[in-house]
Amino acid sequence: MAGWNSVAPLGGRLGFCSCPNSGDQEHGQPGLQQVPQSRSERADAERPRIVAATPPARSTAAALDTANKKIDYIYFPDCGLVSLVGGPTKGSRELEIGVIGSEGMTGLPVIYGDDRSPHRMFMQIAGDGHRIPAATLRKAFDHSVTLRHRLLKYAQAFMIHTTYTAIANARGTLQQRLSRWILMAQDRVGSGEIPMTHEFLSLMLAVRRPGVTEALHGLAHNGIITHSRGTVVVLDREGLIECAAGLYGIPENEYERLMGKPARLQEQVRGGVSSP
Repeated sequence: MAGWNSVAPLGGRLGFCSCPNSGDQEHGQPGLQQVPQSRSERADAERPRIVAATPPARSTAAALDTANKKIDYIYFPDCGLVSLVGGPTKGSRELEIGVIGSEGMTGLPVIYGDDRSPHRMFMQIAGDGHRIPAATLRKAFDHSVTLRHRLLKYAQAFMIHTTYTAIANARGTLQQRLSRWILMAQDRVGSGEIPMTHEFLSLMLAVRRPGVTEALHGLAHNGIITHSRGTVVVLDREGLIECAAGLYGIPENEYERLMGKPARLQEQVRGGVSSP
């Protein structure tokens, strides 16, 4: 699939699927449909499906949400990596707050009843997916208990994710934070080969570029990764987890507990480079 499609599946691992124009059989709302599942999943037996407008493809650095501006669309990536960043004042150096891949969605203020955020979101690694008008999602959220419960669980998981970013920034060494970031990127890209420049990593970790280079060299020296211009390759995932020193794992386990499935692309992620 190329670009951002007209039908929003509410995230591949959020647990919703796409379909053409349909109605909510219970509430009579346009753009919703109830789909029964197995008896063992009775509590999540109805999965809303929502139709959206066709947006353009999103390349690296493309803006999804602008700070303090109205959120018009909610994005559900199928691939690529979205970065949530913020700074204390306009024009100050920004720091990454969280990352989103196909496990999640943008626009959480909308489900809380707001329409904007002081932070901004952009594509850090180019990808495609789906989007839905914010007003349409909010209407569906208000009318579908299943959708509301599902999205609030994701919001809880993302809050834990951002909390651990704060813990990592406050307590972690640069190499520990870098290890955590590479693991999170690998989870969402689904490959051991991660397209990323030193310049972007220095922005995400709020450090000078020479510090990123030194930390990458340290991981490479220990045989955990290799890196070249624009690409980081994971060779030893378990070694990378050890280098993260506890900063990676708890948010990922909480996502799986809340959502009933892992945040990472297990079908592609192996010990290191993805298998064909």
